[in-house]
Amino acid sequence: MKIKDTVHFQWYKTLFVVVILAICLIGSIRYTNADFKQLAGNIGQVSVFLRKLANPDFKYLNRLLDPMVKTLKMSALGTVLGVLLAIPFAFMATTVVTDNPIVTHIFRFFLNIIRTIPNLLLAALLVAIIGIGEATGVITIAIFTFGVTSQLIFESIETIDLAPLEAAMAVGANKLKIAVWAVWPQVTSSILSYTFYAFELNVRASTVLGYVGAGGIGVKLNEALGLFRYERVSIIILFIFVVVVIVDAVSEAIRRRLK
Repeated sequence: MKIKDTVHFQWYKTLFVVVILAICLIGSIRYTNADFKQLAGNIGQVSVFLRKLANPDFKYLNRLLDPMVKTLKMSALGTVLGVLLAIPFAFMATTVVTDNPIVTHIFRFFLNIIRTIPNLLLAALLVAIIGIGEATGVITIAIFTFGVTSQLIFESIETIDLAPLEAAMAVGANKLKIAVWAVWPQVTSSILSYTFYAFELNVRASTVLGYVGAGGIGVKLNEALGLFRYERVSIIILFIFVVVVIVDAVSEAIRRRLK
């Protein structure tokens, strides 16, 4: 038997998918009135913008230290608050702990709703309610961290060894004691790892959240862009990049040790 006899290449299915994608692409272009000729004609603006960013104002760097420290504080505090809030909800969102599918589904439904709210939308709403400042950023980051880590934690709980739980139940332990003495020790390292992972995400997110008024270095970025001070925009972007790289490297090293 030849190889070609064992390979069943259904070309018509591939052709059908390509045609459908092409129709969707053409329909989207016409529906949105996208003008690629205009885009190509303005391509020269890219080089103009890049030339403006090519001269960062390093003298402005000392005025960025305090906003960056505030950004890191926002990220750290928001991460801790979010994880602390996520732990009990995550425990309630798994049948391993509750042994009640109804309770589990209610908590998971609530967590799904939290995860569907975009960061920028949440920040904009909180700015309108609370006002501009670091407190808004902390609350936004805490809610985002709560949504992300709660799912990671309850998924980690569902993969634990059930033998300690069975032993605890055999001696008459209630659900709280089972959660504390049989479940918690098995997921502690995972929760710490998720905490540092969330901190990485939040450092990146907080720089953008500040752009909508949630405090931190994003406020400086917004001001520089509004005043067309591209030399300041350039140094702000470079500073954010360096800090994010350092935070990612440190966080990754810590998470490797936890594993």
